[in-house]
Amino acid sequence: MRSRSLTTVVRCATVAALVTTPALLALPSAGAAEARTAAADAPKADFNKDGRADLAVSAPAGTVDGKAKAGYVAVVYGSASGADTAHRQVISQATEGVPGDPTASAYFGAHTVARDLDGDGYTDLAVQAGDSPAITVLWGSANGLTDGTRLPAGNGDHWGSSDIVGGDFNGDGKADLVDVVTVDEGSEEEKTGLRVRLGPFTRDGKDAGSSFSDTGRFDGPTSLTAGDITGDGKDDLVSTHAFEEMSQSSLFFKGDDQGLSPKVKDLTDAASATIGDVDKDGHGDLVLRTVPGNVVEDLPYDHGTLKVLYGTASGPSTTRTTTIDQNTAGVPGVNEDGDQFGYSLSSGDVNGDGYADIAVGIPYEALEAGQKEAGSVVQLYGGRGGLSGTGAQAFTQDTAGVPGAAEAGDHFGMAVRLADTDGDGEDDLAVGAPDEDGAQSTSGAAWVLRGQSGGLTTGGVVSFGPDSLGAPEAGAALGAGFQQ
Repeated sequence: MRSRSLTTVVRCATVAALVTTPALLALPSAGAAEARTAAADAPKADFNKDGRADLAVSAPAGTVDGKAKAGYVAVVYGSASGADTAHRQVISQATEGVPGDPTASAYFGAHTVARDLDGDGYTDLAVQAGDSPAITVLWGSANGLTDGTRLPAGNGDHWGSSDIVGGDFNGDGKADLVDVVTVDEGSEEEKTGLRVRLGPFTRDGKDAGSSFSDTGRFDGPTSLTAGDITGDGKDDLVSTHAFEEMSQSSLFFKGDDQGLSPKVKDLTDAASATIGDVDKDGHGDLVLRTVPGNVVEDLPYDHGTLKVLYGTASGPSTTRTTTIDQNTAGVPGVNEDGDQFGYSLSSGDVNGDGYADIAVGIPYEALEAGQKEAGSVVQLYGGRGGLSGTGAQAFTQDTAGVPGAAEAGDHFGMAVRLADTDGDGEDDLAVGAPDEDGAQSTSGAAWVLRGQSGGLTTGGVVSFGPDSLGAPEAGAALGAGFQQ
């Protein structure tokens, strides 16, 4: 691993194309943030602590230093006018201060988590590559993300599958990380499960303690989602699972003083999930995309169905639930095989009313003839009765005011993220389309639609691809994901 020092570059309105060792760009000055209503959504990713949410946009297939699919993360900072592409960073393992070196097919940035891991008030970014569950933390500062630290592996265990999630699982006000590990302590069988690394973390990567939670499954989880479902001030965790062609029940882990309770609850099989308090009762609600017939191999042919398990003091309810699809009253569109309604999900408060709202990605939705898998996004709204189709909105690249044009295979909505990029107390919707063609094929792109009291608006939409960020373009798949 190379040793580097951080080189600071003066912020500017335009940036030249990346060189072989790109440096981190400087960021905008801080500004006052307006108060937000509580909607039990994820903490704001605010790397420079200016009160406005920032976006970490994954380009896991980007070429870096001539290494195909080495991967990078593009960070676009928030401003009074929303996501500001003039103030950004393009971060890879060729960036000064980031441990390691670019490696072909590493997919650096495949998973990212934004939390204040060292407790200094600045959000940090934990980054995983797709080919290795190793975690690199980039530290937040007044100048944005700076030097990185590789978190050490624990004694007696080795990494399992690649996935991470952040939260405050023991309720001490410090951010924690959960990753997937396989433990071998001399027993006859290895155990794959969840490692909770308790915060705060030191700048050399040491945590305040760790524990292991057994999932009882042979393989690692397919996804991890965190949020306070029980309303006790401790984040809980939901993991989704599959083995070969069949899905398995999702698992609910309650947060406790040690990290995660050893008592595990089985839930509905799911392919994706998010947590938000859609009825504003103080309990986060679990929104799942269900697996048709519990057969994972059928997901690509599925129209897509969401199931809401409302939060209680003991966890997700199995009796108070809601089912929503595109045939639900008020939801735009219609159920069609292969649309995959709910492929991606995100919770936030778009209209500032204190109820969590849910963004639903439908990346395989066909639009008109010749626009197969062009993709769309539906915005669902919470309310006193919970999540419903009331007031729901739909957006595609053919929606008036949305830049670009819907084309077959764009996969608009492959990733979605609700975040308050302008600091007005109303979350904005970030949408990724990793297969959007720019100057190069499948370079990818992202859009940010502003939130307001009446819902999302197409006025002042910000859109960008790798070229406008001065980043590697061909096949980069920018917009494949956003930070959790």
